[in-house]
Amino acid sequence: MQAFLRQQLARYAERLSELDFLLSRPDIMADMGQFMKLSREHTEVSAVAERWQRFQQREADLAAARELLQDADMAEMAHEEIAACERELATLAAELQRLLLPKDPDDARNAFVEIRAGTGGDESALFAGDLARMYTRYADAQGWRTEIMSESPAELGGYKEVVLRVEGDGAYGRLRFESGGHRVQRVPVTETQGRIHTSAATVAVMPEPDEAEAITLNPADLRIDTFRASGAGGQHINKTDSAVRVVHLPTGIVAECQDGRSQHSNKAKALQVLQARLQEKERSERAAKEAATRKGLIGSGDRSDRIRTYNFPQGRLTDHRINLTLYKLNAVMEGELQDVICALQAAREAEQMADLQTG
Repeated sequence: MQAFLRQQLARYAERLSELDFLLSRPDIMADMGQFMKLSREHTEVSAVAERWQRFQQREADLAAARELLQDADMAEMAHEEIAACERELATLAAELQRLLLPKDPDDARNAFVEIRAGTGGDESALFAGDLARMYTRYADAQGWRTEIMSESPAELGGYKEVVLRVEGDGAYGRLRFESGGHRVQRVPVTETQGRIHTSAATVAVMPEPDEAEAITLNPADLRIDTFRASGAGGQHINKTDSAVRVVHLPTGIVAECQDGRSQHSNKAKALQVLQARLQEKERSERAAKEAATRKGLIGSGDRSDRIRTYNFPQGRLTDHRINLTLYKLNAVMEGELQDVICALQAAREAEQMADLQTG
């Protein structure tokens, strides 16, 4: 293993000792936010430190086994131990390299998942609804909580647009590669002659902004409109102007919320979504500049990137970025996204590893 990697790993062991001390202090529970932050770091650092300790132990075992080769009576056992040590050391080295890859601090955050119907009319809106259900089912399986921040239902079902908030540790890190164009091939419920149609929807996944790091919004840059909410909600929803739309005048970015009955609550949610969209705009602009010099395998996450096809007649899902094809479409639509998400994360890690080796 390279010397600079050993130095980094030694720092993890030192940091683990520091975190053990900080978390043992009696006053740490007085600041729950700081306690949670340190606890998350402790989990990450201890995973690295434990594997590094095991790596060092197996290196010592390997050295001891090689010494035993001098003893003719122990040579056979020594050869077996050497082979076992070398296999485990290779596995541990690969794991440690992966654990040392740079992490996006946003990965641990909650996520906003914005789904919009694209080409295909009513069928596109129905597909947008299917995607919303797929992500909700996946979130449920992870033990995460989802809520609808805003929605624009379509006449025949599904959504013209819907924004979900997904609350759970690592939600953004898992869902971030869902951003882009999703294409569906199937026979629509409105099709009388059994012909297969192609429709599309777009997904944008954004990290929920940290309140301490959120973009400061100038009230003069905002236009806030209230209106009566539409859709399901009983008599009350049509009696009050509880729905809120916020327009960021310099960029034209719009966010609205009509899910809650309280105008105050809807305004707060709309501002949250607006913050996320503004931060995503900045992120996209940075990604576009980076892409000008090197196009990543996973892509920029731009809406115009066609990332995946859902072919219902063949029961096939294809992710075009990593040439992944799965013949388990019904299960995926029920929220079994783990195989897809793990493959995308592995591809991203391979990209990062290549960057480190060439950079």
